[in-house]
Amino acid sequence: MPTKRSVLTIAGSDSSGGAGIQADIKTIEAHGLFATSVITAVTAQNTEGVRSVQDISIDVIADQLDAVFEDIPPAAVKIGMVSSADIANTIADGLERHRAHHVVVDPVMVATSGSALMKTEAIRVLEERLFPLAQVITPNVPEAEALAGLAITDVEGMVAAAEAIARKIRTQGAGGGVPAILIKGGHALEDERTANDLLFAADGTATWLRGDRIKNPNTHGTGCTLSSAIACGLAEGMDVERACRKAKAFIEGALAFGLDLGHGAGPLNHSWDLL
Repeated sequence: MPTKRSVLTIAGSDSSGGAGIQADIKTIEAHGLFATSVITAVTAQNTEGVRSVQDISIDVIADQLDAVFEDIPPAAVKIGMVSSADIANTIADGLERHRAHHVVVDPVMVATSGSALMKTEAIRVLEERLFPLAQVITPNVPEAEALAGLAITDVEGMVAAAEAIARKIRTQGAGGGVPAILIKGGHALEDERTANDLLFAADGTATWLRGDRIKNPNTHGTGCTLSSAIACGLAEGMDVERACRKAKAFIEGALAFGLDLGHGAGPLNHSWDLL
């Protein structure tokens, strides 16, 4: 009988369907893989902003994790919205318990609309417990600034921030290793026409993933989509650089499609490559 590899997304639900669990599932299915999920929070949001957030109880989160791993073990795991320290610790406990591999962590601190999605204590647990379990982490420039404690004003600053984040994980992490760090450069630090990302490998090698900036104001869920696409590449056996390059190409295609929904920053078309 036919089978396929699965990818687990651990994230919050987005009622508008453009980010979080919904974006992850669409991305995973678009890559021809089977999506499973652990929902960490339910959000009431749309393209204009987040109205409310309800965290899921840690007992239910732990049960979701166990239920997935015990029946359909994932080939890769993507972690998105983790709003509290208790939730972050519960996820770390579950990943360690089930010896998860090919883990991608997207440190979702602020929504595209500007709403805060992570408490300070959760960031500490993220750094100390979840990052060391990850193969790749995918902060954008503001998130990298917060994690590194440095201002990023140019490409040299992106490298310095990646180095600082790696040092922090190495010294503060509770076991595990240092992940590759992909700092998303869509904020056009070099040139408004570019969208270059920095891939800082675990061994300290810096590689630039270069691309053209696509003029599209509808960017809701780009970070969620990128991290899920990377997890798909890792699930398919790709190395980190190839998985990141393929994911970047997927995002570029989804943006270039030009989907226009909602009154604010609209979502991507995750099925652009299937049409």
